[in-house]
Amino acid sequence: MAEQKPAPAAGGRASMKKELPERFRNHKHVWVFIEQERGHVHPVSWELMGAGRILADKLKVELAGVIIGPPGEATLAAAQEAACYGADLVYTVTNPVFADYRNDPYTKALTDAVETFKPEILLLGATTLGRDLAGSVATTLATGLTADCTALDVDPDGSLAATRPTFGGSLLCTIYTLNFRPQMATIRPRVMPMPERVERPLGRLVEHPLAMAEEDIVTKVLKFIPDRDQAKSNLAYADVVVAGGLGLGSPENFQLVTQLASVLGAEYGCSRPLVQKGWQPAERQIGQTGKTIRPKLYIAAGISGAIQHRVGVEGADLIVAINTDKNAPIFDFAHIGVVTDALHLLPQLTEAFRHRLSAHIRDRIAS
Repeated sequence: MAEQKPAPAAGGRASMKKELPERFRNHKHVWVFIEQERGHVHPVSWELMGAGRILADKLKVELAGVIIGPPGEATLAAAQEAACYGADLVYTVTNPVFADYRNDPYTKALTDAVETFKPEILLLGATTLGRDLAGSVATTLATGLTADCTALDVDPDGSLAATRPTFGGSLLCTIYTLNFRPQMATIRPRVMPMPERVERPLGRLVEHPLAMAEEDIVTKVLKFIPDRDQAKSNLAYADVVVAGGLGLGSPENFQLVTQLASVLGAEYGCSRPLVQKGWQPAERQIGQTGKTIRPKLYIAAGISGAIQHRVGVEGADLIVAINTDKNAPIFDFAHIGVVTDALHLLPQLTEAFRHRLSAHIRDRIAS
């Protein structure tokens, strides 16, 4: 259902049949699934509202948020926030059975809403919840789903162009769902920039009734246990990140990365090979199969910069790359490149920042 367009013929764009079946021609508008758990909206939902706004404006259609959750203030507050991030209208499907995420009731709720209101595009965050839900909904609707996208656009004919890495992150391909609707895509947190929040009243609120009872649901929530590991790493939302790669030479040398990160009050991460070698845990991996980051400052030490890593960091405001190989791919997208051995430069940077911080504290005390 989802397919990659063939390369254009010489001198022009590829010619493809784009005639939608009659039953899909009344699908319109762009939807963003607003992911909330226990009253908290995942920030990726607002990032997708920004991306959805761009798509909706190009298509000259409305942007809608869709919320599934229990009745109450939390759902209404999420709807209000959706308006502040650009939603023209919000659909809500409320029922006490939605208090905790379970695949079966959420799939039924979102599928029913899609079949009733017929959106053209449906975007979800590539979170644990979003990936689980998106796959089920796409299967139930018999439509295409492009996962872990790094870029979204629409062609002049209205087709959603969803770009993602492929072949282990060595290539980027653009995938289209040509003959089915809705066109679905998941996007990882921090891939899209956070749009500006503008205080505005909630426009239209469409409440979609869905009769569902607890006894109709096979799975039961016995207990909620928070993920303790979640607090260990805040890579995705850190303002400053220091990361190391194979150029560090040994797992013992990774302490040079953590020492600099500590002085800067930063998070630390690594490239995929370090996780594969067991030097660092998977929660510290940065890249397409790890965390996507958008810090104000990213310092990459001994990282070659393969495309798998690039798609996870290119949203950073300032990328500083340190590598002994002047031809390393990371220098193609870094803002500042330093051709030297990270093992020598990192301790010097750590000491320089530590000295500057100490001087700043002394000045503050003296004043």
